[in-house]
Amino acid sequence: MNRQITIKDIAKEAGVSISTVSRVVNSSLPVKKETKEKVLKAIEKLNYYPDSLARSLRVGYTKTIGIIIPNIANPFFATIVRGAEDFLRSKGFSLMICNSDNNIVEEKKLFKTLIEKKVDGILYSGIGDHVESLINKNVKTVFIDRIIKSNKFSYVCSNNYNAMYKLLEYLYNSNHRKFIFISGQKEIFSAAERLRAFQDFANEYKIDFKIYEGEYTHESGLSVAKKIKNLPDVVVCANDLLAYGVIEHFKSKGLKVPKDVSVTGYDDIAFSKMFSPPLTTVKQPIYEMGKTAGEMIFTILSKKIDHIPVKQFENEIIIRESTRRRN
Repeated sequence: MNRQITIKDIAKEAGVSISTVSRVVNSSLPVKKETKEKVLKAIEKLNYYPDSLARSLRVGYTKTIGIIIPNIANPFFATIVRGAEDFLRSKGFSLMICNSDNNIVEEKKLFKTLIEKKVDGILYSGIGDHVESLINKNVKTVFIDRIIKSNKFSYVCSNNYNAMYKLLEYLYNSNHRKFIFISGQKEIFSAAERLRAFQDFANEYKIDFKIYEGEYTHESGLSVAKKIKNLPDVVVCANDLLAYGVIEHFKSKGLKVPKDVSVTGYDDIAFSKMFSPPLTTVKQPIYEMGKTAGEMIFTILSKKIDHIPVKQFENEIIIRESTRRRN
């Protein structure tokens, strides 16, 4: 009763040869429509599941891609995953999602696990620039929203610097002069680029400013906001979750956004337009970035090439009710 169903059982049930069943299961060679339907009905009837490990050893690939992200609870990364998975599923690939909880030690373990699982490729959107020494050269890798100083890998990113600079110019032109900037972790490429844009802007426009470092979380926004003693004209946050935390803290103190202080975010995750007040932010094409990463890893594998040139998206400034023109 508990014997594992084999390809021989499927062949006997469908009345075809073992090689025909193999062609259907592996999509290796064409099979007549009627014959294929017989095999598929037999597979369904007998509840047959191919041995994916044995198959991968035989054909040399697993049709599995690993993706490493720092925080699946962050809607930015959840949308990245959805974009990649939608595309890869359409090509017959499975996506193995690995969440590092913003922990570099855990991230190193995840790389090791994915390589041991014989994944065909890795999509990486982790937290550090330490990964070049970890990546097995035999496993193709595409970076999402992360860049390290190497031409060995493929990258999908957006123009963090330009968009942040444009947002700051909008605020300046709306008569904001006293700025607080809350950065993400400096080890993260996107956070470093947004911080670099702010520093260049501050030098160019000679504004009054202060910089705090946080993490890309709502809780970090709450924590950093508690450190603010003198209210600025605007608090510029390196992502939307930080901005939610800042606004929540200001509300708890009886402050009104944007009457008393403007607040901005970055990413334009789905909830930002429904937040109270609706958040001024920078819109990234998040789903498209994930999908493009999936397309890249598929192309690299199918064409057996090393890497693809950087794909960089431009972002859009979204003006909503968390900012105002100051008198």
